[in-house]
Amino acid sequence: MEPVPDAEVVRRWCRAALEAMALAREEVDALNVYPVPDGDTGTNLYLTLEAVAEAVQDCEPDAALPQVAEAISRSALRGARGNSGIILAQMLRGVAAVLSTPGVTLADGRALADGLVRAADEAERAVAEPVEGTMLTVARAAGTAARRQAESPGAALADVAAAAASSARDALEHTPDQLDVLRAAGVVDAGGRGLTVLLDAFDTVVTGRRALPAPRRVGTHQVPAPAAAGACPASSGASVAGPAFEVMYLLDAPDDRIPVLRASLAEAGDSLVMVGGDGEWHVHVHVDDAGAAVEAGVRAGTPSRISVTSLHPAGPGQSGEPAGRVLVASAAGSGLAELFATAGATVVSTAAGHRPTTAEVLTAVDRGGAGDVVILPNERDALPAAQAAAADVRAGGRRVAVIPTVAQVQGLAALAVHEPARPFDADVVEMTTAAGHTRHGAVTVATREAVTMAGVCRPGDVLGVVDGDFAVVGDGLLEVAAEVLRRMLAAGGELVTVVTGADAADDLAAGVETAVRKAHPEVDTVVYDGGQPRYPLLLGVE
Repeated sequence: MEPVPDAEVVRRWCRAALEAMALAREEVDALNVYPVPDGDTGTNLYLTLEAVAEAVQDCEPDAALPQVAEAISRSALRGARGNSGIILAQMLRGVAAVLSTPGVTLADGRALADGLVRAADEAERAVAEPVEGTMLTVARAAGTAARRQAESPGAALADVAAAAASSARDALEHTPDQLDVLRAAGVVDAGGRGLTVLLDAFDTVVTGRRALPAPRRVGTHQVPAPAAAGACPASSGASVAGPAFEVMYLLDAPDDRIPVLRASLAEAGDSLVMVGGDGEWHVHVHVDDAGAAVEAGVRAGTPSRISVTSLHPAGPGQSGEPAGRVLVASAAGSGLAELFATAGATVVSTAAGHRPTTAEVLTAVDRGGAGDVVILPNERDALPAAQAAAADVRAGGRRVAVIPTVAQVQGLAALAVHEPARPFDADVVEMTTAAGHTRHGAVTVATREAVTMAGVCRPGDVLGVVDGDFAVVGDGLLEVAAEVLRRMLAAGGELVTVVTGADAADDLAAGVETAVRKAHPEVDTVVYDGGQPRYPLLLGVE
C-alpha cells in the first residue's frame, strides 16, 4: 500500500479534530470551572480549530508539509478564541514549528514527539502564571510520553501517537487531585479534556483506532451533563467573583515591547495569555478595566479585532426581555436565500461544497440586530457551526436556540410557522415541531461510480435521496422524483414542497405536480425556484 504523504496526514487530522471537537464541545463546556466558570472552553477550542481547518483546506492540494504547517501556525494565532483557544493556538504553533523544518518526516514519530514537547514548552511560556491540573499538565504528559516512545527501538508514528493520547488521558484523570477548584466541582479540567480529544483524533487518523466515548465517571470524578442554558457549569457553590471583563485582541508590535505589556497586563488582571512572535501577537486577559487593557496594547503597538466580553452577564430576569428576534438561516441557492429573507431571516449563503463557518453565522447574527436569536442551519454539516455560534452568542448574555433543520425544506417549514409576537420559547417549540414533521428528499445526478443503499450507481445515473440516504437509482429525473415522493408519502402527508434547482428543466416541477395529483389528489403541492446547484429538485412532505 502506498504510504500517505505527511502533509495529507496533517490535513486529515485537522478535519478529524474539528469533527471530534464538534461532538465533544458541549461536554467540554460543561466541565469548564477554571479559571472562570463561563462554560465556553469547548466552544472556544472548536472555534480555534475551525479557523485552522479552514486555512488548511484552502492550501493547494499538492502543498508540502512545511506549507501546511505554516497555514496552521498563522491561522491558529489569528483565529484563537478565549483563554483555552489561545493556549491551544500556541501549542499548535509549537508543533507547526517542528513540522515546518526542511526535511522533517512523521514516519518514525520523532517529529511528532518533538512537536508535542515544544507545544508544552511554548504554551507554558505563554501563560503568565502556569497552574498544575490544567491543559498545560496534560500537554506536558503527552509530550513526555511521546518522546519516551520515540526514543525506543523500532518506534513508529502510530506508537508515538498512541503513547501521547494514552498518557494525556491518564494525566486528565488526575487533574482534580492537582487543582482544588476541580476537586470541589467534581470535574476534570475542561481544557485538558479538549486536548485529549485532539490527541485521540490524531491517533485515529494514524492507526484507525477510535477512543471509547468519555465515561460518565473519569477516575473518581463525575463528569457532569452539559450545562443548561444560563446555568453555571460548576457546583452550586461556585463563585463568580473575579475580574468583570475578558479582553482579547490581535496586536502588531515589535517583540521587544512585549515584556512591558505583559507586566502591565499581569498587574491589571489575571488569566493572562500572550502568544505569537515576529511582530504579531494574540493577547487575552481578564480585567476590571477593559479600556486600560486595550490602551496598554495601543502603547505597545497596533491592536485589532478587539473583543470585550462580560464575564458576569446579567440573566434574562435582570436585564429584561430583549427586543426583537433575530432569525439566521443557511441558504443553498439564490432563490432559497430570497425566500428566507422574505420570511424575515438574515441569510448565510452556502455555495456548492462549502458549509457555513461559525464566523459566518456570527456575522449574520450581528447583522440581524439585538434580541433573541434563532438559527436554522438547514443542512446536516452546518449543525456544528450553528451550535458553536449559539454557544458564543449565549456567552454574551443573549437567548439563542438552534432549530435542528438538516434540509432546506425543513427550514422553509420552520419559518412558515414563525410568529414574532409569540413568546420566544413557544416560537422555538412551534418551529422545531414543524421542521421535525417535515420529511425531506432530493434528486441529483451521479458524477462518479459509487455504492449506495440502492445499489451501484455510475456517472449520469439519477439518484433519489430520502431523509439523507441515497435510496433510488434510476434513469430519469421525473421518474426518480415520483418514486422518492411515493416513499415519502407512504406514511401520509398534507403538503408537498418542490424546490427546483439552477439546472432544472422548465417542465420538471410541472411534471412532479402532475405525478403527485394523480397518486394523491388530496395532497397540495407548492413549488419554489431555489436556484441551488447540484440538486435539480429538493422535496419536502409535511
